Amino acid sequence: MSDTTERLWGARFKSGPAEAMANLSRSPKAYFRLTPYDVAGSKAHANELQRAGLLDAEETQRIVAALQSIDEDFAAGKVEPIAADEDVHTFIERLLTERLGTLGGKLRAGRSRNDQSANDMRLFLRDQVRVLTLAIVELQKSLVGQAEQHIHTIAPGFTHLQQAQPIVFAHHLMAHAQAIHRDIQRLQDFDKRFSLSPLGAAALAGSAIARDLHSSAAEMGYSGPCENSIDAVASRDHVVEFLFCCSMLGINISRMAEEFCLWTSRQFRWVDLDDGYATGSSIMPQKKNPDIAELARGKSGRLIGSLTGILSVLKAQPLSYNRDLSEDKHAIIDTLETVHLVLPAFAGMVRTMTVRSDELLRQAPLGFTLATEVADWLAVRGVPFKEAHEITGQLVQLCEAQDIGLEQLTPQMLAETDPRLTPDVLECLTLEAALAARSGHGGTSPVRVAEQITRFKQQLAAQENWANDYAGPRG
Repeated sequence: MSDTTERLWGARFKSGPAEAMANLSRSPKAYFRLTPYDVAGSKAHANELQRAGLLDAEETQRIVAALQSIDEDFAAGKVEPIAADEDVHTFIERLLTERLGTLGGKLRAGRSRNDQSANDMRLFLRDQVRVLTLAIVELQKSLVGQAEQHIHTIAPGFTHLQQAQPIVFAHHLMAHAQAIHRDIQRLQDFDKRFSLSPLGAAALAGSAIARDLHSSAAEMGYSGPCENSIDAVASRDHVVEFLFCCSMLGINISRMAEEFCLWTSRQFRWVDLDDGYATGSSIMPQKKNPDIAELARGKSGRLIGSLTGILSVLKAQPLSYNRDLSEDKHAIIDTLETVHLVLPAFAGMVRTMTVRSDELLRQAPLGFTLATEVADWLAVRGVPFKEAHEITGQLVQLCEAQDIGLEQLTPQMLAETDPRLTPDVLECLTLEAALAARSGHGGTSPVRVAEQITRFKQQLAAQENWANDYAGPRG
């Protein structure tokens, strides 16, 4: 077989590509992980060619069987690309013609590498959305597991990194879980939006041969074909959106990671990490460092970089297909490798950490975190909140001057500050009273937090079922 016929595009060229050209054009080895998805699309296309009358039933059966054997051999490591295989499409066609002879070459009719490439990535991402969701669910289970243990653990809540109001620690953990819950929802939305098959768009104008696109789409697990053949091969907003979902996940994990760095410090002393999820210092024997949190925080920048990179590639692309679009695979593969490194390590760190409840309780009232209770108490009794706010501020000044807490104010101190401050106000100046008062939906009252966790576990189970129920194009 000549070099010209080994390439999918060489018919009009008198000579092969220069070595530098071939090196630049050849797909990196990592890109060949799309082989199962190219096989799935090729099976669907073989059936389409039979419907179009280009293959008979026996030929279709032989092609599909050969494709299945290629898929199995690739998974088992029995076949792998060679230097002459420019990309996954060339790789599969080479193996197909080696096994079937001229029959293998019939499969190319009615399609292009343009729609094949677009289809491979969509199938791959729809698969990876489920794999990623299940990995995220494990992190969520770790957060929920810790939260269930600390529904009654009182802790200081922060704004501006300053103590603000008392909360239960479970409420803080569930705030992170809720943010990551939306990351899974974004992946589900992504999957619904891009459940359209580009196969049959061919180079850009659609195929004159493959025209029963609803059938081939259904065979690959899509809800239907793309509406516009040019858009089908030229768009990569599904890649951008997936990268954004991963970047947002990385940012949410990074925010949590920053708090772990604080919580495990000697200044906070909120959390102790399990030895299996921390490291030490090469020079200072006493150190126990939150490296997983720090590494995860750093990896978020890498995820954002992949997103920014592909946006830069797309920003001035004329329609329809351009070879620049091959960068999508680099961005996606690197992003997936990154998040699948971070997620199990972070989940393990959360699952095995020990919360120092006594220290959280000690710190909960510091910084006058109960001051809002006074203002609210006055407001409920008809004092305009502007006045209530000023009166409470005066109490805080008095406490600072006396070096006491709000709960240590005497009836005389209260009356001298404002006659409307009766001794009854002291009843609301306890951590337990402050928590119980926040009993609205989504509040930090232990009762509400317990209900939040119950609802969340139901939602988490539904997300896990959604991921597990996907059979994929070969299901």
